[in-house]
Amino acid sequence: MELEGQWWKGQLAGDIYQALRYKEIKLPSYKGQSPQLNLRRYFADLIAIVSNRYRLCPTARHLAIYLLDLFMDRYDITVQQLHMVALSCLLLASKFEEREDRVPKLDTLNSLGCMSSMNLVLTKQGLLHMELLLLETFQWNLYLPTAAHFIEYYLSIAVNEADLHDGWPMACLEKMVLYMTKYADYFLEVSLQDHAFLRFAPSLVAAACVAASRIILRLSPSWPPQLQRLTAYSWDHLVPCVEKMLIAHDSDVKEANKQTCQPPGQQPSQAGYHTPCQTTTTMPPQYLHQASIQYPQQALQPSLAPGHGPAPYVSHSATLQGPGAPSHSHPQTISAGLDGKANIPSRAYQVNMHYSCAAPCFDR
Repeated sequence: MELEGQWWKGQLAGDIYQALRYKEIKLPSYKGQSPQLNLRRYFADLIAIVSNRYRLCPTARHLAIYLLDLFMDRYDITVQQLHMVALSCLLLASKFEEREDRVPKLDTLNSLGCMSSMNLVLTKQGLLHMELLLLETFQWNLYLPTAAHFIEYYLSIAVNEADLHDGWPMACLEKMVLYMTKYADYFLEVSLQDHAFLRFAPSLVAAACVAASRIILRLSPSWPPQLQRLTAYSWDHLVPCVEKMLIAHDSDVKEANKQTCQPPGQQPSQAGYHTPCQTTTTMPPQYLHQASIQYPQQALQPSLAPGHGPAPYVSHSATLQGPGAPSHSHPQTISAGLDGKANIPSRAYQVNMHYSCAAPCFDR
């Protein structure tokens, strides 16, 4: 899906967007039935780290993780094979979305720390065989839209001069657009960390990223009419997805604050990871019935939490280790050491069209 340049600004933007929405309807179903689902977060992190090292575009990273999710959902794969599957998904996605000179090379992939720690060596023949298996699995069709394919189109009108910031006219539209882009990228990466987001359409996830960003930035209304018309999603459609994103954001901010309070020289823990299954099971049922959203003031700063940028888990790349010594003959079941967070606070959230709390975001 070679979308040249800033397609969302061109004359064909509307046609390209409609083509993506049409293709989205025909995406393969995801059942979340992989026996290795507990390893999913580790390999999603691996793809994210490698893609950031090679400066691959977000669409390549999101497509690679989506291919991995679909492949894991259909096959029972050993841990050792999952390394090759994950890297093959990244290679296919980068070949599909990136220029040829940006596609990772075999020798550099073999130099990755996770490969040496697992005593794995990729071969050209092995990668070609795995790529062929992946292509046959997806019937040679990699035209699979992800949230990253929609986000720029929505961001083009995500902030408007008529928007109110904390009940007041915006002092600087350019600065707000910059913060909006950073937060939308952050929430876009949050959606990669939890397979539960796969139950939402990619265009809805992208719209929820914009809506969650507007809430954090205290823009009102939270979901203006122009965004509703452009995305064709009402506020009620977005609420379940936005809620998951705000809970993840609150968890990340708390963990970042915890790490900043640690004594100098103490290694930060990896407890900032929110596990997929925990995120989905701690959703508060009273969410939709509260009068206002309750956020701590430190969670409302316009800059992202320390160490939690657009890819909050990439800062832990130095500590990414293999999930254990694999067996070469049958699948592994490994349940420890991949996701550090013990739980996610069961905070009740309410997302309204008007976010009324005061926040010291900008100087007026």
